Amino acid sequence: MENRATAILRRKSAMQSARSIYEQNWKDGYDYSFPERGDGFYGEKSDGGALQAKRARLFDSTATDAGQILAASIMTGGTPSNSRWLSLTTGQDNDEEARWLDNAAEVIWQNIHASNYDSEGIDACLDMVAAGWFVMFCDSLAEGGFNFQLLPMSSSYIAASKPNGPADILVHEYCLTAEQAVTKFGKDAVSEKIRKCCEEGGNPDEKFRFIWSIFPRVSAQAAGILAKNLPFTSTHVDCDSKTVVKESGFHECPFWAPRWSKLPGTVYPVGPMYRAMPDVKQLNRLVYLEDMNADIAISGMWIAEDDGVLNPRTVKIGPRKIIVANSVDSMKPLTSGANFNLSFSKKEGLQAAIRKILMADQLPPVDSPVRTATEFQLRVQQIRQVLGPVFGRMQPEWYGPMVVRCFGLAFRAGVLGQPPQSLANRSFNVEFKSPMAKSQKMEEVSSIESSLNSIGLIAQAKQDQSVWDVVDLDEAARQIIDGRGAPASITRSKENIAQLRDQRAQAQQQAVQQQQQHELAQKTVPIAMQQASK
Repeated sequence: MENRATAILRRKSAMQSARSIYEQNWKDGYDYSFPERGDGFYGEKSDGGALQAKRARLFDSTATDAGQILAASIMTGGTPSNSRWLSLTTGQDNDEEARWLDNAAEVIWQNIHASNYDSEGIDACLDMVAAGWFVMFCDSLAEGGFNFQLLPMSSSYIAASKPNGPADILVHEYCLTAEQAVTKFGKDAVSEKIRKCCEEGGNPDEKFRFIWSIFPRVSAQAAGILAKNLPFTSTHVDCDSKTVVKESGFHECPFWAPRWSKLPGTVYPVGPMYRAMPDVKQLNRLVYLEDMNADIAISGMWIAEDDGVLNPRTVKIGPRKIIVANSVDSMKPLTSGANFNLSFSKKEGLQAAIRKILMADQLPPVDSPVRTATEFQLRVQQIRQVLGPVFGRMQPEWYGPMVVRCFGLAFRAGVLGQPPQSLANRSFNVEFKSPMAKSQKMEEVSSIESSLNSIGLIAQAKQDQSVWDVVDLDEAARQIIDGRGAPASITRSKENIAQLRDQRAQAQQQAVQQQQQHELAQKTVPIAMQQASK
């Protein structure tokens, strides 16, 4: 029977072969936008000089600039660090449950952005733009807090255990020095070759290849509390000795691999840069030719005749030089025939097409004047229509799995506090309050507010306030508060509202009774005085 290490190495080879047919698309996307991030495909390892050479082959930065704008929009629109973008709910929360879930969401959000997530996240968005996917892993630190790790795409291979499901299988190849391997896995777990490198006279900096695999366990095996029996198995394999050096597990899937646009029949996608690639390559070639002709136009091109005095082979052209010739016709400037107007027009068209495909032109510049609130609302609606489908895919493949993983880590660490007993054995849902999610909900808020304004006009025109009986104003107020992303802590429960209204009604009733008693007393005193005078 094949041992586990050999089976993992064989699976890695099969996944690597299946992925190879798509790698050129991703490599092109990196080479023409962020070449420093596309290192490692086809075994290519570039040093600083090679990376500079890659960057030097780019003659236009439109794709890079537009890609950075799109990446920043994805990051700030989905998981901004300056406002809470998630909430937790079971769908039918009572007051105690809602408060605990709201506090848990606040703690998770604070810890996510107190970690290295923001720095890893923007790099992940750059990978998403260039290649259409990335792989991010999350675990807890020994001293507390989350630790996010963006895995190099060139050495990460994914698969799905369920048809049309999210990627939940990962095989990642990485290198460690002998010293790092002993520190990570222990001296007894590594091979004899690695141990000798760490001994006196050895080379502790010699690098060795390892394979890290994460698979969901078969349901019948996913039981118990030991790491080797958890729902997801984690195995590290030494490629040279073909032995397992570490085996553990995870309570939930510890990584996520969101995809921009999945290709049919495969788990792998392409990104927006893939669709812009024809225009990007054409623009790069056009600017290259334009620079060549600009060199000729600036420096000049000449024709010279050997007239017995002028020697074209030795003549040097430059400022403050005297050229001796038999005739002024012996040397003349030549025009190149280049049409720069056509080049400029073509270049502007290609640049506009690239920015449109990468959605960098969907909103006017930030510094452009906004005339009215209606104009601003139209801008928000426009960007929502463009990026809405993107965030719709990111929620189940990125934000949701990340929140579930962070919730599990925080809950097991005890930082969320003791939950109410009523939440036992109940699942929760993640609701997103990111700027994009808020903008999508703002359409409902706008509809509610415009409807209330219209009803108010009708009531004023009819001079009949009974028309308001059509609307549940309490529910409308709740929908507006929720749509604007206000925290749940500012909203009173239905029971508190009923109690407050009862107290107000009683106070009003008491005030009416006191007023009636006062008026009755005022009427009674004069009558009593009249009777006394008689």
